[in-house]
Amino acid sequence: MKPRFQFDIHATDGAARTGVIQMKRGEIRTPAFMPVGTAGTVKAMLPENVRSTGADILLGNTYHLMLRPTAERVDHLGGLHKFMNWDRPILTDSGGFQVMSLTQLRKMSEEGVTFQSHLDGRKILLSPERSMEIQRLLGSDIVMCFDECTPFPATYDEAKKSMELSMRWAKRSRDGFDSGADHAARSALFGIVQGSVYDDLRFRSIDALQEVGFDGYAVGGLAVGEGQETMFKVLDFTMPRMPKETPRYLMGVGKPDDIVGAVERGIDMFDCVMPTRSGRTGQGFTWGGAINMKNARHKDDPRPIVEGCACAACKNYSRAYVHHLIRAGEILGAMLLTWHNLQFYQDLMANLRAAIAEGKLTEYANKFRTDYVSGDIDPI
Repeated sequence: MKPRFQFDIHATDGAARTGVIQMKRGEIRTPAFMPVGTAGTVKAMLPENVRSTGADILLGNTYHLMLRPTAERVDHLGGLHKFMNWDRPILTDSGGFQVMSLTQLRKMSEEGVTFQSHLDGRKILLSPERSMEIQRLLGSDIVMCFDECTPFPATYDEAKKSMELSMRWAKRSRDGFDSGADHAARSALFGIVQGSVYDDLRFRSIDALQEVGFDGYAVGGLAVGEGQETMFKVLDFTMPRMPKETPRYLMGVGKPDDIVGAVERGIDMFDCVMPTRSGRTGQGFTWGGAINMKNARHKDDPRPIVEGCACAACKNYSRAYVHHLIRAGEILGAMLLTWHNLQFYQDLMANLRAAIAEGKLTEYANKFRTDYVSGDIDPI
């Protein structure tokens, strides 16, 4: 019988680890990148094409799905996996990050967050208990506890108050998750470390979450405008205090060089809209850095976006053609570039896993950074 949740570390290299999360719907190789399926779809992609890039798990969005088509409707139609035709694990966020962004439309209280729907203006209360219920109705495999994503910058007192509220909500999330016995028997629950840029607050958050007990632990409140140097500084003092036997997830990250640096510091899981959003806005990722496919230098270029890349865009089409599609506003341009970007991210994760397994992560990471800042300027 497949386990509800099991994390096995296969190799380490410094602080970095590679391993496998085993769940009832399949294995998740770590370090892992989760494409974002906000509204029950990875934008511009078919689920089977997402899987072909090497993705083991997707992220679904509690806030958007609770509003449309509603969690109750998804449940009635067989759950999110069936609804979107993805038979592998899905992680759902708690809705906290989206609610944070609704500053003008929300009211915080101990009970939860009351906000106005951006769709029809209805007032809705999202509490830890309701977040757990929504994620249960969606059929999530990895459930995130409900928290307040502390904005940046925040004073020490603001960050302390926010973190302490999130820790009280984490306990309520645990209780709410456990009350759904059938769902809890096949799914996992992750806690979220908060505390902004303050080391003692991060440490107190970790201790509070461990006292409650979770299957995995996420680092929240980063990638919210603090910059890479500050993000790495926070990880430098946070990661040594994080539980070592459970997965560690950096929420909302990020750029390829962000991911490489975070893996070096011991992060196991990532998600970000960057590869898909960039695909829709004309940006492609290469080993020589990101490129703007709208630029005229690509209009006569017969090469693929990346030589040797296994995605449909690189195997079948030229830079010149993708450039034409993007400039013409054709839907196929966004589809091909998104496919390529997701393949690039999964190739990066595969390379990182192999480098850790071989004990060569530092060598790989340094070469990646050197190449990535060199620029994609090879002559045609």
